[in-house]
Order: sequence, then structure tokens, then C-alpha cells
Amino acid sequence: MSEQYKAVLRNVRIAPRKVRLVADLVRGKQVQDALDLLKVTTKRSAPVVSGLLTSAIANATSKATVDVDRLVISELMVDGGSVLKRFMPRAQGRATPIRKRTSHITMKLKEI
Repeated sequence: MSEQYKAVLRNVRIAPRKVRLVADLVRGKQVQDALDLLKVTTKRSAPVVSGLLTSAIANATSKATVDVDRLVISELMVDGGSVLKRFMPRAQGRATPIRKRTSHITMKLKEI
């Protein structure tokens, strides 16, 4: 069984639903293909996922002698984090809740 290399990013101020769109693009791809794809993606979470990917690559190269060209994104999970609860004033003294969601992103790489 090949070893997996992990990187975790917590409390990113982007909703998990929006981060999952970018995560679905790169899941299962080779590292260099994923970096190229994230570079041209216009979503706000693309630079965040790209930074996490470079961190996971750095973790893999510091732990063991790994060929970076053979690394693949084996797992990429996006979970919901804490929610900031705010209120917006509305007509006639009412208020509506605003939920500012955060994400926890976990990425695992393995060598093929």
C-alpha cells in the first residue's frame, strides 16, 4: 500500500457548496494537471485549493523522496465549518438571519 500525504485547511470563509465545485474539477487528477486547471479556473476558491495543493506537495517532498510527477489527488473532501450568524434589518422592525458559512478542506495525495 502506498503512503498518503495530507494537507488540511480550516475555517476558509467560502461556503462549502462553492468550494465543492472546484474540488470536483481536480479530484482524481495528477498534481500538475490539477495545478494547471486551477490556474485558469475563475472561481474564488480556486486559489485557495491551489495553495492547499502546493502545501500537500511540500508535505510529500519533505516527508520522503517522492516523484512529484507521479502524485495524484486521491481524496479531496470539503466539509462545513463554523457558521457566523448575522442579522440584516428589514422593514417594519423585522430582521432576517444571514449565515456566513466556512469550510474545512482536506486533501490527500498518493503516488501511483
